[in-house]
Amino acid sequence: MKLENEDALDNLILCEQCFTLHEALPLKDGTKACCSSCGAVLYRYDSKLIDHGLALSITGLVFFLLANVFPLVQIEILGHGQFITVPKTIFSLFEYGFYFVGVLCTFLIFIFPFMVFTINMLLFTLLKMKRGKKLTKELLVLLAHIKPWSMTDIFLISILVALVKLIGYAQIHIGIAFWALMVFVLIDLYIVKRMHLFDLWMLRKRIVWDEDTK
Repeated sequence: MKLENEDALDNLILCEQCFTLHEALPLKDGTKACCSSCGAVLYRYDSKLIDHGLALSITGLVFFLLANVFPLVQIEILGHGQFITVPKTIFSLFEYGFYFVGVLCTFLIFIFPFMVFTINMLLFTLLKMKRGKKLTKELLVLLAHIKPWSMTDIFLISILVALVKLIGYAQIHIGIAFWALMVFVLIDLYIVKRMHLFDLWMLRKRIVWDEDTK
């Protein structure tokens, strides 16, 4: 069934905690809207969101590239050392015949995280320039689809678990990529926690509305 007015859905927001449906209203700078049933935060409005989001997206992308270029750790067992990098880990899965796991890891820990931060950077750039009315909408929809599949935090936890198990059998030297990956994950978690998708939708709507009224 096709809705008569699909644009009307842009004014509705569903509480993530209790699933109560609300009508989204414009907010003043620095304020937030809460659920009328459970009190959970629905969305915020921050006029500096674009600048902060753009800066964090660029910084996160730089650390992501560092994490994939330099070695994560060096493991020495009985005098034999080996460097481990993210690309080498993925290639090893294909080398040993784990093709499905290799493809899955390629998307979850490389392609999707790279896409998320690239889309964020492009999105905040367009919003700052007040351009790309249709493109920003498509980017937000794409971001909503791929964002849950970015799992670098799970990958970092798996590395930590593996290092704990190996610490009694080998000498482990932490590489620069490990710290870069940790910073990237922290930035990613901060963006996910502080910059909800609906905040970006409301910010885009405000910018588009201001442009349409000129």
